[in-house]
Amino acid sequence: MNSHPAMRRALAGEVLGTYLLVLFGTGSVASAVLSGAQVGLWQVAAVWGFGVTLAIYVSAGLSGAHLNPAVSLSMALLRPSDFPAKRLLPYVAAQLSGAVLAGATVAMLFGPLLRRFEAAKGILRGAPGSELSAMVFGEYFPNPAMFGTDAAARALVSPGQAALVEGFGTAVLVLVIFALTSPRNTDRPGANLAPFFIGFTVAVLISLFAPLTQAGWNPARDFGPRLVALVLGWGRVAIPGPDGGFWVYIVGPLIGGPLGGLVWQLIAERQEASPAA
Repeated sequence: MNSHPAMRRALAGEVLGTYLLVLFGTGSVASAVLSGAQVGLWQVAAVWGFGVTLAIYVSAGLSGAHLNPAVSLSMALLRPSDFPAKRLLPYVAAQLSGAVLAGATVAMLFGPLLRRFEAAKGILRGAPGSELSAMVFGEYFPNPAMFGTDAAARALVSPGQAALVEGFGTAVLVLVIFALTSPRNTDRPGANLAPFFIGFTVAVLISLFAPLTQAGWNPARDFGPRLVALVLGWGRVAIPGPDGGFWVYIVGPLIGGPLGGLVWQLIAERQEASPAA
């Protein structure tokens, strides 16, 4: 695959791929929260994972399928020959655009169910506690559907702890992506199977850590739909969020992603430099 696809085609691929990723992902959350269609966390995680897989298959030939600012930043820092730094900001803008479009699509399609949910729960949009409906778009810590939205729930996970979880999960994800796409890894599956294992990694990480932070691992996935929620009336519940915590889903992945990629690079380079047994 061409490491430097034409910019216009590449940006279109990032918009389309991120749109599909966020559409499948936030759609699974919306379906679970608003209708109970997904039974248990693993079903939501599995839909997310398959959504990631399909989005990668659709866009890999167009852009390389980063679909995540943390992945693009990691590539720019650690694999500049494959992804020049000058492409970073355009890619991030394309990813955010796709995520906003996906958030708007979910708002349009699930609008009637969202209004029914708020009415049944007595939720006043934009008021404290409306994270229970806003979580369809952005992410909150701890998971409002599991722990509620009161002060006792918020005390379970601090902003710093949430940032650590988001950074750690993204580090694991990027480490796996680097391992699955590295020529040094001679035991990696074929390129046509890598999207499946990346999606499966996302699903596993969600199943483990979604109770803590809803498991974002992707600044575009969170911030794009969160902007939609802001426009639709959630106000400060959307941005800056309870305890001003929206930054967790940006800073955590942007630090954790490159660290995960660096761990793989250091291990792979050390193995390559070691003499054969």
